[in-house]
Amino acid sequence: MIKVLIVDDSAFMRKVLSDLFTAESDFTVIDVARNGKEAIDKLKRIKPDVVTLDVEMPEMDGLSALEIIMRDTPVPVVMVSSQTRTGADATIKALEKGAVDFVAKTAGPISSIENIRLEIIAKCRSAAHTNVNLLTPKLPKLAEPAYKPITFATPINERIVAIGTSTGGPRALQEVLTRLPGNLPCGVVIVQHMPPGFTKSLSDRLNSLCALTVKEAEMNDIVRPGLVLIAPGDYHLTLERSNDKTLVKLNQDPPLGGHRPSVDPMMESVAKIYGSRAVGVILTGMGHDGSRGLKQIKTSQGFTIAEDQSTTVVFGMPKAAIELGIIDKVVPLPGIAAEIVKHLQTNHGGV
Repeated sequence: MIKVLIVDDSAFMRKVLSDLFTAESDFTVIDVARNGKEAIDKLKRIKPDVVTLDVEMPEMDGLSALEIIMRDTPVPVVMVSSQTRTGADATIKALEKGAVDFVAKTAGPISSIENIRLEIIAKCRSAAHTNVNLLTPKLPKLAEPAYKPITFATPINERIVAIGTSTGGPRALQEVLTRLPGNLPCGVVIVQHMPPGFTKSLSDRLNSLCALTVKEAEMNDIVRPGLVLIAPGDYHLTLERSNDKTLVKLNQDPPLGGHRPSVDPMMESVAKIYGSRAVGVILTGMGHDGSRGLKQIKTSQGFTIAEDQSTTVVFGMPKAAIELGIIDKVVPLPGIAAEIVKHLQTNHGGV
């Protein structure tokens, strides 16, 4: 049985969430708390397998509580966030500080829970089996990028780095992007599974930490060196060649494997345009999204990297790609940026 502690200031939400978990044969609710302070007190006495933690609460909010929980009584935490800008910003910080994942509330309380019912069950089930030790170490101080500007061989032909990730992705992206130099001689495109609003907060947060420029992608953005473009929530991102420029195209085609954005369409369009000049990277996440697209990059003689199991919060997406035999390098998270830089320095790609 997966033991859950529910933390929410709304009595109604505590009841609805309790009923939701109780209806599942593999969950049991061992306690509830009304705010972060009460949750911290209870965690000194009980040992849940996972905590659902509301972001916005009186007395002590979820972000403040999370910092203390991860320091004193580490346990997998899934944040329950509103889709306000404040809620999204706090959620991105929570993921950076050790939360495994989050679910976003929608319109009203009743419709909200019905809409997220399957999502919260799946994410809490996955969170309960994550290695909490991977969530607690503090990332290095990032006042300075880990990589200073690097000399790249010239001439270097047009390249691209494409990254796909899901659960655990925000922390993984921070680890990779902050270690890349600001003079990276190619553009970077990213799909992180997230709903609308949260990708803007993620982009802004990463932009404040990186030597590279990071932004949420918009229609017809031009891919250029030193720019990182993150697919907006609820839109697939693909690339298209026009007048010697590579442009971002966004669409709301049906979700793929339950995901919009999905990694596969992005990777497939990268393979089509860049071929052997593409670097495809798959990081932590549930499921197998990205494997099909990475296969296209590999078939086109591009270079492929997967995060090693030792550092993934969830090994699903890297594992699926590795098992297909389409990965050139399997690398622990702290070494992925160096592997990207090394490849760009030593492989110039075709014309």
